Amino acid sequence: MTAAPDLAQPRQLLLVTGLAGAGKSTTLAVLEDLGWETIDNFPVRMLERLVTGPGDSGRGPLAIGFDSRTRGFVPADIIALVKKLGQRPDIALTFLFLDCAGGELERRFNETRRRHPLAAGRPVLEGIAAERELLEPLRRWAEVMIDTTALTSNDLQARIRELFAPADSAAALTLTLSSFGFARGMPPLADLVFDMRFLDNPHWVPDLREQTGQDAAVGEHIERDPAFADVFARIRDLLLVLLPRYAAQGKPYVHVAFGCTGGRHRSVYTAERMAEALRLAGFSPTVRHRNLGSRAADAIEGDRR
Repeated sequence: MTAAPDLAQPRQLLLVTGLAGAGKSTTLAVLEDLGWETIDNFPVRMLERLVTGPGDSGRGPLAIGFDSRTRGFVPADIIALVKKLGQRPDIALTFLFLDCAGGELERRFNETRRRHPLAAGRPVLEGIAAERELLEPLRRWAEVMIDTTALTSNDLQARIRELFAPADSAAALTLTLSSFGFARGMPPLADLVFDMRFLDNPHWVPDLREQTGQDAAVGEHIERDPAFADVFARIRDLLLVLLPRYAAQGKPYVHVAFGCTGGRHRSVYTAERMAEALRLAGFSPTVRHRNLGSRAADAIEGDRR
């Protein structure tokens, strides 16, 4: 028998908007990983209908993304709707605005070769300026504002997890898994470091040297090492014990680093595999590869073993 929805608990509703290129897609992707139901570019005029229905307050948190490209995008109408929804006892509404400096937005659009939605044949900066003027009322109205000018994608992901991860779940812990090369220096802020240099080094296999731990052939080579499976399982089980205890002690961030000699093969593969295992256990790790783009060099890798 299905339990009746808890009507005493208002449904979390997060409205996400901001300047094009400021990080809305990344934000919604992280929220989805955290268990939110997410919808992007939903027609604003239909929002009230979407959150009105039998037992709706008993459903999970909902995040709606919209911007200047969304049908029915009129800031004054949106603010009026937000005021109306904010008065409803069955909804706990939060308004998030993503901002970014014009110069950085211009760089992002040029780098990705995307067209700005309001440029219409004009220079990108003119489109950005027009959108900023259009969105200014929403920026002033938002309860939460994140300026992504100096944030990497990973930084933004961590910030969203910090703000919106469920307080009673493993996702509330901001977890970073990284790979690095010992030959290029230790990571300065890692909480836990695991040395994977005991594994057979793919660098010394000619066909694998220029590949990385993200390539299937390298992963297959590492998996064939007799020591890998047992050690990987032991590290995974250790993390599954430690991470909930860190969270219970109120530690908001945990950085687990995996190192090999050059930081391109063994550590990369292990970090990626560990992220998969921890996601299955309910965590939402961010993965970073510090030396993935470094040049393969015999001098760095040292003696062949």
